[in-house]
Amino acid sequence: MALALAMTIATAGCSGLPGRPGPVPSVLKTGRVTSFTALYAHNCAACHGVQGRGGAAIALADPVYLAIADNHVLRRAISDGISGTPMPAFVESAGGMLTEQQINTLVEGIREWARPAELAGVNVPPYSAGAPGDPKRGAQAYATFCASCHGPGGRGGKKAGSVVDPSFLALVSKQGLRTIVIAGRPDLGAPDWRGDVPGHPMTDQDITDVVSWIEAHHTAYPGQPYPAGAGNESEGGNQ
Repeated sequence: MALALAMTIATAGCSGLPGRPGPVPSVLKTGRVTSFTALYAHNCAACHGVQGRGGAAIALADPVYLAIADNHVLRRAISDGISGTPMPAFVESAGGMLTEQQINTLVEGIREWARPAELAGVNVPPYSAGAPGDPKRGAQAYATFCASCHGPGGRGGKKAGSVVDPSFLALVSKQGLRTIVIAGRPDLGAPDWRGDVPGHPMTDQDITDVVSWIEAHHTAYPGQPYPAGAGNESEGGNQ
């Protein structure tokens, strides 16, 4: 009895030893998260910035972007991702981690950032092109509206980088190019479709043609090949 009592006391005492793990915290299952703030922070902010103010990807809280991208556009992009770009699919049915309801929560929360009063009376170009573009006309429109920042031939200038670089074009869709031309990247100092030439906003056709001209520079296999003999300095040609 004395031995059993001693073992009981010793065992009880171990629970208070330093370094002993405490109770395991309960973890909320991903599918049960219903807060827009939490969903956006964990799934969107890394690319689109805190509060949608922009980062590696376009600012979702930009009033121009939200004026051209309706709820269907937002839901499709979040759910299915955008092929050929870093934007992945987030909905469970497409291999993501979010439920349909969580996708709806994100769409509704992003829509709350819209500021339609800022564009009252402004004829905003449509999200999608209504007709095919002409790269030849696009070259002229580029020279008028874009070359002052992106340089002759789109190869980069003092104010902005190249828009014809194969690696850049490998990461952006044709619609993505159109969206950027319309909405700009205010977070990076790039104006929207109204600000390239003061008092002379781009027309829908100007935008469509410029995008066609840029897209014409897209290559199937971007990147620079190794110079002849590169990587063959050591025996066996290890690369």
